[in-house]
Amino acid sequence: MKNNYDIIIVGGGTAGVSCAWNCGINGLKTLLIEKNSFLGGAITSSLVIPAMKTSNNSINNDFFNALYKKLSDINGAITYIDGNRGWFNPHLTKIALDMLMLDANVDVIFEAKVSDIKTENGKILSVYIETIDNDKNHGFSSEVLSLPIETKYLVDATGDAKICQKLNCNFLNNFENKNERVQPKSLRFIMSGVDIATFSKWLMEYDTDRNVTTSCTVDGATYLSTAYTWDNAKWALKPLFEQAISEGVLKESDSNYFQIFSVAGTLDSVAFNAPRLINTDISASNAYIEGRLAILRISEFCKKYLPGFKNAHISSIANSMGIRVSNRVKGKYIYTYHDLVTGKTFNNPVLISNYPVDIHSDKRDNSTLKQVLQEYQLPLDSLIVENYENLFVIGRCISAEFEAQAALRIIPSCFSMGEGLAKYLSKK
Repeated sequence: MKNNYDIIIVGGGTAGVSCAWNCGINGLKTLLIEKNSFLGGAITSSLVIPAMKTSNNSINNDFFNALYKKLSDINGAITYIDGNRGWFNPHLTKIALDMLMLDANVDVIFEAKVSDIKTENGKILSVYIETIDNDKNHGFSSEVLSLPIETKYLVDATGDAKICQKLNCNFLNNFENKNERVQPKSLRFIMSGVDIATFSKWLMEYDTDRNVTTSCTVDGATYLSTAYTWDNAKWALKPLFEQAISEGVLKESDSNYFQIFSVAGTLDSVAFNAPRLINTDISASNAYIEGRLAILRISEFCKKYLPGFKNAHISSIANSMGIRVSNRVKGKYIYTYHDLVTGKTFNNPVLISNYPVDIHSDKRDNSTLKQVLQEYQLPLDSLIVENYENLFVIGRCISAEFEAQAALRIIPSCFSMGEGLAKYLSKK
Protein backbone atom coordinates (compact mmCIF):
# COMPACT_ATOMS: atom_id res chain seq x y z
CA MET A 1 0.00 0.00 0.00
CA LYS A 2 1.24 3.46 -0.93
CA ASN A 3 0.93 6.72 1.01
CA ASN A 4 -0.90 8.53 -1.79
CA TYR A 5 -3.44 7.62 -4.46
CA ASP A 6 -5.35 9.26 -7.25
CA ILE A 7 -8.54 7.76 -5.86
CA ILE A 8 -9.62 5.90 -2.74
CA ILE A 9 -12.89 3.96 -2.90
CA VAL A 10 -14.44 2.86 0.38
CA GLY A 11 -16.71 -0.15 -0.08
CA GLY A 12 -16.05 -3.09 -2.39
CA GLY A 13 -19.67 -3.82 -3.26
CA THR A 14 -21.20 -3.72 -6.72
CA ALA A 15 -20.68 0.00 -7.36
CA GLY A 16 -17.28 0.09 -5.65
CA VAL A 17 -15.67 -2.78 -7.59
CA SER A 18 -16.87 -1.38 -10.90
CA CYS A 19 -15.47 2.05 -10.06
CA ALA A 20 -12.16 0.60 -8.87
CA TRP A 21 -11.65 -1.65 -11.90
CA ASN A 22 -12.45 1.15 -14.34
CA CYS A 23 -10.17 3.59 -12.51
CA GLY A 24 -7.37 1.05 -12.58
CA ILE A 25 -7.59 0.19 -16.27
CA ASN A 26 -7.74 3.92 -17.08
CA GLY A 27 -4.44 4.55 -15.35
CA LEU A 28 -5.50 5.98 -11.99
CA LYS A 29 -3.57 4.86 -8.93
CA THR A 30 -6.46 3.21 -7.06
CA LEU A 31 -7.04 1.93 -3.52
CA LEU A 32 -10.14 -0.08 -2.62
CA ILE A 33 -11.03 -0.48 1.08
CA GLU A 34 -13.43 -3.28 2.06
CA LYS A 35 -14.78 -4.20 5.52
CA ASN A 36 -15.22 -7.89 4.62
CA SER A 37 -12.58 -10.42 3.58
CA PHE A 38 -13.95 -10.50 0.02
CA LEU A 39 -15.47 -8.21 -2.59
CA GLY A 40 -18.89 -8.18 -4.23
CA GLY A 41 -21.24 -6.79 -1.62
CA ALA A 42 -24.83 -7.64 -2.52
CA ILE A 43 -23.82 -10.45 -4.88
CA THR A 44 -21.41 -12.27 -2.59
CA SER A 45 -22.19 -11.21 0.98
CA SER A 46 -25.96 -10.95 0.56
CA LEU A 47 -26.41 -13.64 -2.16
CA VAL A 48 -28.43 -11.24 -4.34
CA ILE A 49 -28.56 -13.27 -7.54
CA PRO A 50 -29.31 -13.07 -10.35
CA ALA A 51 -28.79 -9.43 -11.23
CA MET A 52 -32.01 -7.95 -12.57
CA LYS A 53 -32.26 -7.38 -16.30
CA THR A 54 -32.24 -3.79 -17.50
CA SER A 55 -32.39 -1.85 -20.75
CA ASN A 56 -30.76 -3.15 -23.92
CA ASN A 57 -29.57 0.45 -24.44
CA SER A 58 -27.72 0.65 -21.11
CA ILE A 59 -24.36 2.44 -21.02
CA ASN A 60 -21.11 2.01 -19.06
CA ASN A 61 -21.15 -1.77 -19.35
CA ASP A 62 -17.40 -2.47 -19.60
CA PHE A 63 -17.17 -3.83 -16.06
CA PHE A 64 -20.31 -5.96 -16.43
CA ASN A 65 -18.86 -7.45 -19.61
CA ALA A 66 -15.48 -8.10 -17.99
CA LEU A 67 -17.05 -9.76 -14.95
CA TYR A 68 -19.30 -11.91 -17.12
CA LYS A 69 -16.32 -13.00 -19.22
CA LYS A 70 -14.19 -13.81 -16.17
CA LEU A 71 -17.01 -15.77 -14.53
CA SER A 72 -17.81 -17.62 -17.75
CA ASP A 73 -14.19 -18.74 -17.95
CA ILE A 74 -14.50 -20.39 -14.51
CA ASN A 75 -18.04 -21.77 -15.05
CA GLY A 76 -19.67 -19.13 -12.86
CA ALA A 77 -22.09 -17.30 -15.16
CA ILE A 78 -24.79 -18.08 -17.70
CA THR A 79 -27.17 -16.18 -19.95
CA TYR A 80 -30.75 -17.09 -19.11
CA ILE A 81 -33.59 -17.75 -21.53
CA ASP A 82 -34.76 -14.12 -21.36
CA GLY A 83 -31.31 -12.85 -22.36
CA ASN A 84 -30.29 -11.90 -18.82
CA ARG A 85 -26.51 -12.34 -18.45
CA GLY A 86 -26.62 -11.53 -14.74
CA TRP A 87 -26.91 -15.13 -13.53
CA PHE A 88 -23.73 -15.22 -11.43
CA ASN A 89 -22.42 -17.82 -9.02
CA PRO A 90 -21.93 -15.78 -5.80
CA HIS A 91 -19.02 -17.85 -4.47
CA LEU A 92 -17.10 -17.82 -7.73
CA THR A 93 -17.79 -14.09 -8.03
CA LYS A 94 -15.46 -13.56 -5.05
CA ILE A 95 -12.64 -15.17 -7.02
CA ALA A 96 -13.48 -13.42 -10.29
CA LEU A 97 -13.42 -10.02 -8.58
CA ASP A 98 -10.01 -10.72 -7.04
CA MET A 99 -8.76 -11.55 -10.51
CA LEU A 100 -10.24 -8.40 -12.02
CA MET A 101 -8.68 -6.16 -9.37
CA LEU A 102 -5.29 -7.77 -10.01
CA ASP A 103 -5.73 -7.26 -13.76
CA ALA A 104 -6.42 -3.55 -13.19
CA ASN A 105 -3.56 -3.04 -10.67
CA VAL A 106 -6.00 -2.00 -7.95
CA ASP A 107 -4.66 -2.14 -4.40
CA VAL A 108 -7.20 -3.78 -2.08
CA ILE A 109 -7.28 -3.74 1.72
CA PHE A 110 -9.67 -6.25 3.29
CA GLU A 111 -11.08 -6.19 6.82
CA ALA A 112 -10.50 -2.46 7.02
CA LYS A 113 -12.40 0.76 7.54
CA VAL A 114 -11.73 4.47 7.45
CA SER A 115 -11.10 5.77 10.97
CA ASP A 116 -10.62 9.45 10.15
CA ILE A 117 -10.75 11.87 7.23
CA LYS A 118 -8.82 15.11 6.88
CA THR A 119 -10.46 17.95 4.98
CA GLU A 120 -9.75 21.59 4.22
CA ASN A 121 -12.09 24.16 2.69
CA GLY A 122 -14.51 21.57 1.29
CA LYS A 123 -11.78 19.31 -0.08
CA ILE A 124 -10.76 15.82 1.02
CA LEU A 125 -7.02 15.68 1.73
CA SER A 126 -6.33 12.28 3.25
CA VAL A 127 -7.77 9.33 5.16
CA TYR A 128 -6.63 7.15 8.04
CA ILE A 129 -7.37 3.43 7.81
CA GLU A 130 -8.05 0.96 10.59
CA THR A 131 -7.21 -2.66 9.78
CA ILE A 132 -7.33 -6.02 11.53
CA ASP A 133 -3.86 -7.55 11.67
CA ASN A 134 -4.29 -11.33 11.88
CA ASP A 135 -0.56 -11.99 12.04
CA LYS A 136 0.62 -9.55 14.67
CA ASN A 137 2.06 -11.61 17.54
CA HIS A 138 0.20 -14.63 16.08
CA GLY A 139 -3.09 -13.19 17.29
CA PHE A 140 -5.70 -10.62 16.41
CA SER A 141 -5.49 -6.91 16.89
CA SER A 142 -6.92 -3.72 15.54
CA GLU A 143 -4.38 -1.31 14.14
CA VAL A 144 -4.84 2.26 12.96
CA LEU A 145 -2.22 3.04 10.37
CA SER A 146 -0.22 5.95 11.70
CA LEU A 147 0.37 7.74 8.43
CA PRO A 148 -2.42 9.45 6.50
CA ILE A 149 -3.04 8.28 2.95
CA GLU A 150 -3.43 11.21 0.61
CA THR A 151 -5.90 11.13 -2.25
CA LYS A 152 -7.17 13.37 -5.04
CA TYR A 153 -10.64 11.82 -4.92
CA LEU A 154 -12.62 9.93 -2.28
CA VAL A 155 -15.63 7.74 -3.18
CA ASP A 156 -18.23 6.57 -0.66
CA ALA A 157 -19.45 3.20 -1.95
CA THR A 158 -20.38 1.82 1.46
CA GLY A 159 -24.11 1.43 0.76
CA ASP A 160 -25.08 3.17 3.99
CA ALA A 161 -22.95 6.26 3.26
CA LYS A 162 -20.58 5.66 6.18
CA ILE A 163 -18.02 8.15 4.88
CA CYS A 164 -20.61 10.88 4.38
CA GLN A 165 -21.90 10.21 7.89
CA LYS A 166 -18.39 10.78 9.26
CA LEU A 167 -18.26 14.08 7.42
CA ASN A 168 -21.74 15.17 8.63
CA CYS A 169 -23.03 15.54 5.09
CA ASN A 170 -26.68 16.35 4.45
CA PHE A 171 -29.01 13.41 3.83
CA LEU A 172 -32.23 13.44 1.84
CA ASN A 173 -33.98 11.01 4.18
CA ASN A 174 -33.59 13.57 6.98
CA PHE A 175 -35.87 16.12 5.35
CA GLU A 176 -38.19 14.17 3.04
CA ASN A 177 -41.64 14.45 4.59
CA LYS A 178 -43.50 11.29 3.64
CA ASN A 179 -44.86 8.40 5.67
CA GLU A 180 -43.15 5.33 4.23
CA ARG A 181 -39.37 5.72 4.05
CA VAL A 182 -38.25 2.12 4.47
CA GLN A 183 -38.42 -1.16 2.62
CA PRO A 184 -38.18 -4.62 4.23
CA LYS A 185 -34.81 -6.35 4.14
CA SER A 186 -34.22 -9.94 3.02
CA LEU A 187 -31.86 -12.63 4.28
CA ARG A 188 -31.15 -14.90 1.34
CA PHE A 189 -29.95 -18.51 1.27
CA ILE A 190 -29.09 -21.40 -1.03
CA MET A 191 -30.21 -25.04 -0.94
CA SER A 192 -28.17 -27.79 -2.60
CA GLY A 193 -28.89 -31.44 -3.29
CA VAL A 194 -31.97 -30.50 -5.30
CA ASP A 195 -33.06 -32.82 -8.11
CA ILE A 196 -33.41 -29.95 -10.57
CA ALA A 197 -34.74 -32.07 -13.44
CA THR A 198 -37.58 -33.49 -11.30
CA PHE A 199 -38.40 -30.10 -9.80
CA SER A 200 -38.34 -28.36 -13.18
CA LYS A 201 -40.66 -30.91 -14.81
CA TRP A 202 -43.18 -30.65 -11.98
CA LEU A 203 -42.95 -26.87 -11.75
CA MET A 204 -43.47 -26.19 -15.45
CA GLU A 205 -46.60 -28.36 -15.39
CA TYR A 206 -47.89 -26.94 -12.10
CA ASP A 207 -47.51 -23.27 -13.11
CA THR A 208 -48.22 -22.48 -16.75
CA ASP A 209 -47.75 -18.70 -16.34
CA ARG A 210 -44.53 -18.05 -18.24
CA ASN A 211 -44.37 -14.51 -16.88
CA VAL A 212 -43.67 -16.12 -13.49
CA THR A 213 -42.23 -19.61 -14.02
CA THR A 214 -39.61 -20.46 -16.64
CA SER A 215 -36.99 -23.12 -17.28
CA CYS A 216 -34.27 -23.63 -19.86
CA THR A 217 -31.18 -25.69 -20.62
CA VAL A 218 -27.74 -24.05 -20.79
CA ASP A 219 -24.64 -26.16 -21.53
CA GLY A 220 -26.57 -29.30 -20.69
CA ALA A 221 -27.76 -28.06 -17.27
CA THR A 222 -31.32 -27.10 -16.32
CA TYR A 223 -31.94 -23.61 -14.96
CA LEU A 224 -35.27 -22.30 -13.66
CA SER A 225 -37.06 -19.48 -11.91
CA THR A 226 -40.38 -19.08 -10.11
CA ALA A 227 -42.01 -16.91 -7.45
CA TYR A 228 -44.89 -16.46 -5.02
CA THR A 229 -45.86 -13.39 -2.97
CA TRP A 230 -48.87 -12.46 -0.90
CA ASP A 231 -49.41 -9.36 -3.08
CA ASN A 232 -51.23 -11.23 -5.83
CA ALA A 233 -54.06 -13.74 -5.39
CA LYS A 234 -53.29 -15.49 -8.71
CA TRP A 235 -49.87 -16.98 -7.89
CA ALA A 236 -49.92 -20.70 -8.74
CA LEU A 237 -47.96 -21.71 -5.63
CA LYS A 238 -50.49 -20.09 -3.31
CA PRO A 239 -52.35 -23.33 -2.36
CA LEU A 240 -49.10 -24.94 -1.24
CA PHE A 241 -48.27 -22.02 1.03
CA GLU A 242 -51.80 -21.99 2.46
CA GLN A 243 -51.56 -25.71 3.20
CA ALA A 244 -48.14 -25.32 4.83
CA ILE A 245 -49.42 -22.51 7.04
CA SER A 246 -52.48 -24.53 8.08
CA GLU A 247 -50.25 -27.49 8.95
CA GLY A 248 -47.85 -25.35 11.00
CA VAL A 249 -44.87 -25.83 8.69
CA LEU A 250 -44.76 -22.11 7.87
CA LYS A 251 -45.79 -18.95 9.64
CA GLU A 252 -48.02 -16.65 7.62
CA SER A 253 -45.22 -14.06 7.57
CA ASP A 254 -42.98 -16.60 5.79
CA SER A 255 -45.32 -16.50 2.80
CA ASN A 256 -45.01 -12.77 2.12
CA TYR A 257 -42.27 -13.21 -0.51
CA PHE A 258 -40.75 -16.31 -2.14
CA GLN A 259 -38.58 -16.23 -5.25
CA ILE A 260 -36.10 -18.87 -6.40
CA PHE A 261 -33.46 -19.23 -9.09
CA SER A 262 -31.01 -21.91 -10.12
CA VAL A 263 -27.35 -21.08 -9.38
CA ALA A 264 -25.00 -20.68 -12.34
CA GLY A 265 -22.40 -23.42 -12.72
CA THR A 266 -24.14 -25.88 -10.40
CA LEU A 267 -26.32 -28.91 -11.14
CA ASP A 268 -28.24 -29.10 -7.86
CA SER A 269 -28.44 -25.67 -6.19
CA VAL A 270 -31.29 -23.18 -5.87
CA ALA A 271 -30.97 -19.61 -4.54
CA PHE A 272 -33.83 -18.02 -2.60
CA ASN A 273 -34.84 -14.37 -2.59
CA ALA A 274 -36.42 -15.06 0.80
CA PRO A 275 -37.26 -14.62 3.56
CA ARG A 276 -38.34 -10.99 3.31
CA LEU A 277 -38.40 -9.68 6.87
CA ILE A 278 -41.50 -7.55 7.26
CA ASN A 279 -40.88 -6.58 10.89
CA THR A 280 -38.98 -3.36 10.18
CA ASP A 281 -38.93 -2.21 13.82
CA ILE A 282 -36.64 -4.88 15.29
CA SER A 283 -32.88 -4.50 15.71
CA ALA A 284 -30.48 -5.85 13.11
CA SER A 285 -29.33 -8.56 15.50
CA ASN A 286 -32.86 -9.80 16.13
CA ALA A 287 -33.59 -9.57 12.40
CA TYR A 288 -30.76 -12.00 11.65
CA ILE A 289 -32.09 -14.44 14.25
CA GLU A 290 -35.64 -14.10 12.91
CA GLY A 291 -34.37 -14.51 9.35
CA ARG A 292 -32.39 -17.67 10.02
CA LEU A 293 -35.32 -19.29 11.82
CA ALA A 294 -37.52 -18.42 8.83
CA ILE A 295 -34.91 -19.96 6.51
CA LEU A 296 -35.17 -23.22 8.43
CA ARG A 297 -38.97 -23.23 8.10
CA ILE A 298 -38.85 -22.41 4.38
CA SER A 299 -36.31 -25.16 3.75
CA GLU A 300 -38.59 -27.66 5.49
CA PHE A 301 -41.50 -26.39 3.39
CA CYS A 302 -39.53 -27.03 0.21
CA LYS A 303 -38.55 -30.55 1.28
CA LYS A 304 -42.13 -31.46 2.13
CA TYR A 305 -44.14 -29.79 -0.66
CA LEU A 306 -41.83 -29.37 -3.68
CA PRO A 307 -40.86 -32.44 -5.74
CA GLY A 308 -37.09 -32.73 -6.12
CA PHE A 309 -36.27 -31.24 -2.68
CA LYS A 310 -36.53 -34.43 -0.62
CA ASN A 311 -32.77 -34.78 -0.17
CA ALA A 312 -31.94 -31.07 -0.35
CA HIS A 313 -30.19 -29.14 2.41
CA ILE A 314 -29.29 -25.56 3.31
CA SER A 315 -25.81 -25.04 1.89
CA SER A 316 -25.32 -21.28 2.32
CA ILE A 317 -26.89 -18.42 4.28
CA ALA A 318 -26.06 -14.82 3.40
CA ASN A 319 -23.51 -13.07 5.61
CA SER A 320 -25.48 -9.84 5.44
CA MET A 321 -29.00 -8.65 4.77
CA GLY A 322 -30.17 -7.69 1.33
CA ILE A 323 -30.92 -4.00 1.89
CA ARG A 324 -33.11 -2.12 -0.55
CA VAL A 325 -32.84 1.43 0.80
CA SER A 326 -30.70 3.24 3.35
CA ASN A 327 -29.20 6.71 3.79
CA ARG A 328 -29.29 8.85 0.67
CA VAL A 329 -26.78 11.68 0.44
CA LYS A 330 -27.71 15.15 -0.77
CA GLY A 331 -25.69 15.73 -3.90
CA LYS A 332 -25.11 18.48 -6.40
CA TYR A 333 -28.33 17.32 -8.08
CA ILE A 334 -31.25 15.53 -6.45
CA TYR A 335 -32.66 13.02 -8.92
CA THR A 336 -36.45 13.01 -8.67
CA TYR A 337 -39.25 10.58 -9.33
CA HIS A 338 -40.52 13.05 -11.94
CA ASP A 339 -37.13 12.93 -13.70
CA LEU A 340 -37.42 9.17 -13.86
CA VAL A 341 -41.00 8.71 -15.06
CA THR A 342 -40.69 11.49 -17.65
CA GLY A 343 -37.39 10.13 -18.98
CA LYS A 344 -35.55 13.42 -18.48
CA THR A 345 -32.26 13.45 -20.37
CA PHE A 346 -28.94 14.90 -19.19
CA ASN A 347 -25.69 15.99 -20.80
CA ASN A 348 -23.65 13.72 -18.53
CA PRO A 349 -25.59 10.50 -17.83
CA VAL A 350 -23.82 7.69 -15.97
CA LEU A 351 -26.52 5.10 -16.66
CA ILE A 352 -29.55 4.38 -18.81
CA SER A 353 -32.18 1.96 -17.52
CA ASN A 354 -35.82 0.97 -17.78
CA TYR A 355 -36.08 -1.07 -14.57
CA PRO A 356 -39.41 -0.36 -12.82
CA VAL A 357 -39.98 1.49 -9.57
CA ASP A 358 -39.80 -1.47 -7.19
CA ILE A 359 -40.92 -0.68 -3.62
CA HIS A 360 -41.37 -3.58 -1.22
CA SER A 361 -43.83 -3.17 1.63
CA ASP A 362 -44.25 -4.83 5.01
CA LYS A 363 -48.02 -4.84 4.45
CA ARG A 364 -50.07 -7.24 2.32
CA ASP A 365 -51.10 -6.00 -1.14
CA ASN A 366 -49.15 -2.78 -0.65
CA SER A 367 -45.92 -3.29 -2.62
CA THR A 368 -45.30 -1.29 -5.80
CA LEU A 369 -43.89 -2.46 -9.11
CA LYS A 370 -44.50 0.45 -11.45
CA GLN A 371 -43.32 -0.03 -15.01
CA VAL A 372 -41.85 3.04 -16.70
CA LEU A 373 -42.96 4.03 -20.18
CA GLN A 374 -39.51 4.98 -21.44
CA GLU A 375 -35.85 4.70 -20.53
CA TYR A 376 -34.45 7.08 -17.95
CA GLN A 377 -30.99 8.47 -17.19
CA LEU A 378 -29.10 9.30 -14.01
CA PRO A 379 -26.83 12.37 -14.17
CA LEU A 380 -23.26 12.50 -12.89
CA ASP A 381 -24.23 15.39 -10.60
CA SER A 382 -26.25 12.98 -8.44
CA LEU A 383 -22.96 11.30 -7.54
CA ILE A 384 -21.18 14.52 -6.48
CA VAL A 385 -21.63 15.24 -2.78
CA GLU A 386 -22.90 18.71 -1.93
CA ASN A 387 -20.26 21.13 -0.56
CA TYR A 388 -17.28 18.91 -1.47
CA GLU A 389 -15.27 19.23 -4.67
CA ASN A 390 -13.67 15.78 -4.58
CA LEU A 391 -16.12 13.58 -2.64
CA PHE A 392 -18.47 11.26 -4.52
CA VAL A 393 -21.12 8.69 -3.70
CA ILE A 394 -22.18 5.61 -5.67
CA GLY A 395 -24.58 2.73 -5.02
CA ARG A 396 -27.90 2.77 -3.23
CA CYS A 397 -27.02 5.91 -1.20
CA ILE A 398 -26.91 8.28 -4.19
CA SER A 399 -28.67 11.64 -4.30
CA ALA A 400 -32.15 10.52 -5.35
CA GLU A 401 -35.67 10.68 -4.02
CA PHE A 402 -37.01 7.58 -2.29
CA GLU A 403 -39.22 6.49 -5.21
CA ALA A 404 -36.47 7.13 -7.78
CA GLN A 405 -33.89 5.21 -5.77
CA ALA A 406 -36.29 2.25 -5.75
CA ALA A 407 -35.65 1.90 -9.49
CA LEU A 408 -31.94 2.74 -9.46
CA ARG A 409 -30.74 0.33 -6.76
CA ILE A 410 -30.33 -2.79 -8.92
CA ILE A 411 -26.91 -4.34 -9.55
CA PRO A 412 -26.46 -3.41 -13.27
CA SER A 413 -27.27 0.23 -12.48
CA CYS A 414 -24.75 0.22 -9.61
CA PHE A 415 -22.15 -1.23 -11.99
CA SER A 416 -22.89 1.56 -14.48
CA MET A 417 -22.79 4.43 -11.99
CA GLY A 418 -19.44 3.22 -10.62
CA GLU A 419 -18.06 2.98 -14.14
CA GLY A 420 -19.52 6.32 -15.20
CA LEU A 421 -17.86 8.07 -12.28
CA ALA A 422 -14.53 6.35 -12.95
CA LYS A 423 -14.52 7.41 -16.60
CA TYR A 424 -15.31 10.99 -15.61
CA LEU A 425 -12.49 11.14 -13.05
CA SER A 426 -9.97 9.51 -15.39
CA LYS A 427 -10.50 12.38 -17.85
CA LYS A 428 -10.05 15.21 -15.31
